Amino acid sequence: MQEIYLDNAASTPCDARVMAVMAPLFAEEFANPHSDTHAPGKRAAEAVEQARGHVAELIGADPREIIFTSGATEANNLAIKGAARFRMKQGDGRKRIIAVATEHKCVLESVRDLAQEGFEPVILGVDHNGRVDPAALRDALAVPTALVSIMAANNETGVMQDLSSLGRIVKEAGALLHSDLAQAAGKMAIDVRALDLDLASVSAHKMYGPKGVGALFVRRRPRVRLEPLFSGGGQERGLRSGTLPSTLIAGFGEAARIARAEWQADDHRLTALAQQLFHGLRERQTPFVINAQEARRLPGIISLRLPGAPATRIMEALPEMALSVGSACSSADLAPSYVLTAMGLNPTEAAESLRLSPGRFTTPADIVRVAELLADAAQRVRAERSTQ
Repeated sequence: MQEIYLDNAASTPCDARVMAVMAPLFAEEFANPHSDTHAPGKRAAEAVEQARGHVAELIGADPREIIFTSGATEANNLAIKGAARFRMKQGDGRKRIIAVATEHKCVLESVRDLAQEGFEPVILGVDHNGRVDPAALRDALAVPTALVSIMAANNETGVMQDLSSLGRIVKEAGALLHSDLAQAAGKMAIDVRALDLDLASVSAHKMYGPKGVGALFVRRRPRVRLEPLFSGGGQERGLRSGTLPSTLIAGFGEAARIARAEWQADDHRLTALAQQLFHGLRERQTPFVINAQEARRLPGIISLRLPGAPATRIMEALPEMALSVGSACSSADLAPSYVLTAMGLNPTEAAESLRLSPGRFTTPADIVRVAELLADAAQRVRAERSTQ
């Protein structure tokens, strides 16, 4: 059976154009980009700086504001912990750190970890569509706050937050604004200037680039200062020590360049594929619910509930399909998705929810087959449960 990959929210395949850029750097242009005393090192450094420019252009930043990391998890940790610790070191009395209940685990855990250092974590709830209530944010900011972290688009539901209006509330309160852009960058228009972001995290492998590399946007004017997470040679403007993986960074840059040029075409195609899937399920008279249906969502992330059919049973019945029940970072947790329960779904409803995330290389023929297989699996699982 030919496999169908519908887990692009967890990780995308490398685009062939990205692979073509990286291939020579693996075997031929392998020099250390920090060895600037010879030509090979200078060429590696040039590849890094070209990629830095492409990543910056994707989100509307200055190349000098891009700090390369090992991925979005490290970028989120550096942004949240680095900003909080620097402010404390400077004697800033703001101790409150605010995040949203549906943030990625690495954001939530970074915020919670700071409680051990004297900070006050505050986790904001969301409505049934996964959206932040501006009034609740304003109320939380009544206490002097160091930093607020609000993701642009959710990794389980695709829900897009209104960062523009929420950001204004944060800025009025004098707090720093960080956003996890891992799912959003390369899939929607992002302008860190227009959004007035202070810090933003990006990941290469969510946009058809390689795993193991990401970036943190750190605003220069007005300048945002961070305490580094670890010590070393002071690379990346002293914020992230360690030898840069020039091969992966070059691939990241190419992925960002392609995404900037093609995200709108990808968006239109994914919208059509999602509608095709819904139509196919309706044609087969398969009851389903789209979680967060009333919210603006990325078309490439579909949180789909099949009432009466537990998601794990559906996945067991469809070994030829790569699906998930939520974030890959939480896949070992057997509890219902914390994102969906935060939105008000009960444990049964959350357990009936699948995440389907088609991507750049998903075809209409794939979706026809997905609709057929899902409808058949749902019918079989429901029938089995009714006889138990």
